[in-house]
Amino acid sequence: MANSTQLNGTMTAQDNKTTSAIRTTVLVVMLSLFCIFLYFMSVILNAFFTVPHVRQNPRYILFIHMLVNDLVYLAVSFLLFTFVVYLVYMPVPICYTILTFSTCAFRITPYNLAAMSLERYAAICHPLRHAELCTAQRSSSAIAIMWTVGLIPQLADFIAFCFSVEKRVFSLNILCNWPDLTVNEVQEVLKIVSTVLSFTTVGLIIAYTYIQVMLVAQRIVSGKSASKAGKTVLLHAFQLMLCMLSFNTSHAEKYLTPYFYFTPLMNFFLLICIPRFINPLIYGVRDEVLGKHMRKVQGSWSTSSETK
Repeated sequence: MANSTQLNGTMTAQDNKTTSAIRTTVLVVMLSLFCIFLYFMSVILNAFFTVPHVRQNPRYILFIHMLVNDLVYLAVSFLLFTFVVYLVYMPVPICYTILTFSTCAFRITPYNLAAMSLERYAAICHPLRHAELCTAQRSSSAIAIMWTVGLIPQLADFIAFCFSVEKRVFSLNILCNWPDLTVNEVQEVLKIVSTVLSFTTVGLIIAYTYIQVMLVAQRIVSGKSASKAGKTVLLHAFQLMLCMLSFNTSHAEKYLTPYFYFTPLMNFFLLICIPRFINPLIYGVRDEVLGKHMRKVQGSWSTSSETK
């Protein structure tokens, strides 16, 4: 009996070591990919701030906003996920503030995709009015509107939360995740309604702009620019689909975690991180101006490293 107990204890210790090793390995991989993401971000930002016509182009302003938003979201999400994995507790007010900021950044991604699709629609379907409709100032206003709309559901959630808990809750330390801060059905309904409205509206906008752009491409004998714009809008639709898949993480974790311990870790890696890691690479390579600048910067960096 003593030998059996000792054996079970040894197996449990080995399982814990294996679990810890796998968890640490995945986190290191994510951190490495995040560093690669930062590298491409630095190259693209260098192009944005050093090439004058890029800095004033509404298309690039929206693109840079999307990348910066992804950077913030990834950094905050990675920090929160690490805290949860290693059982780091924090005060409720700080936790709620960080989660609100992270959720807004997540919700703004599809809004940004819709704005970028509308800009391509204006460029192809209304080329004579494109310069009037799409300006740097209007792009900045669109970004401000995105954040305002993204904050409204979170403000409503905060009001519902405050009316449902006692004041002492705000002095507690908790593991920072939304389930622990969702205390009533009103919050659940608000999240569902805001999510459905956001993704339905964005989906309809992307579908409409894609159809209109492709109709123009068919009418033009040499519609290379329209065809490329159509592919860009289709890429926005693919990104939107990836964003929607991330909402299935909670269901996957609920039903698969009892059978596969690392479901939350893999969901976070595959559905939250990977789609955002590839954004700067895809857009940077596809865009002529950014792609050319990326190759130029990489060439100069490699030359300087060889000189050293």
